[in-house]
This record gives sequence, structure tokens and C-alpha cells, in this order.
Amino acid sequence: MRLTIVALGHRMPAWVDAAVADYAKRLPREWSFAIRELKPAPRDRGRSVPQVLAAEAEAVLHAARGAALVACDERGAAWTTRQLADRLAKWRDEDADVAFAIGSADGLAPEVKAAAKAQVALSAMTLPHGLVRVLLTEQLYRAHSLLSGHPYHRE
Repeated sequence: MRLTIVALGHRMPAWVDAAVADYAKRLPREWSFAIRELKPAPRDRGRSVPQVLAAEAEAVLHAARGAALVACDERGAAWTTRQLADRLAKWRDEDADVAFAIGSADGLAPEVKAAAKAQVALSAMTLPHGLVRVLLTEQLYRAHSLLSGHPYHRE
């Protein structure tokens, strides 16, 4: 299974890259992992937010093509780590790749959310872009640990 984080944004601080790399190296070899960084659409030239989001949607959907898309959105479902693990196991068993989309400053376009197999809230609060990458990668590692039979402190 290939796991991809499709992230609108680039040039993360070193601590973000280090934390993501640390959790990514803990993932099993059969779970290929990558971050696909996309440049956010320019917020100038009199473009409205819907126009900007539409331009970004095209790039996100292209980057996630062929994968089960999960939109990270603060209004999405609040999955537990166990629920994430169960979804990943289902996609693994279906031999599906999975792409998690992280939006830009204005979030994700309605087209991206509509195309997603799921919309997930990592928090009801707005989180910094880099922290979302770290949190999501850590949860992928933790979900794999659960699926591998490692004990989880909440069960």
C-alpha cells in the first residue's frame, strides 16, 4: 500500500521535516510513504477564494489520482486511532493506495471534499500546516502499530 500526504504548502521548518522523517522511517516497508508538496495558488491578482481553491483542487486531485482520497478538514469526522487503523486495514486488504489531502490557508475546495472517500478532522481547532503533517504521520505509524498487534494504551 502506498500512503501519500498531498500537502498544499512548502518549505516547512526543519523540526517538521525531522519529525515526519522519524515517524515515516518507523512505517513498514510494505507501506510506502511520501509527501507530495504542492505550491498553493497565488492569492493576488484579484482572485476570489473560490477561484484559488478551484485552482488548488485541480492539483490535489491530480496528485491523488488512483488513490483513496482522505480530506483533512476540521469539519470532518473525528476518527479514533483505532478507526484510522481499521480503515487502513480495509484499504490494505483491497490493495488500494491512500492519499491524505492537507489544504492551504483557505482549506480544501468543495470538489476535493466531494471526491474524498472520507473527510477527517485531526482536531476541531485550526492547526499549523507543519503540525498537521507531523500529527498525521505519527497517527499512520500508531495505526500500523495497532494492526501489528502492539498494545495500545487506551485498550
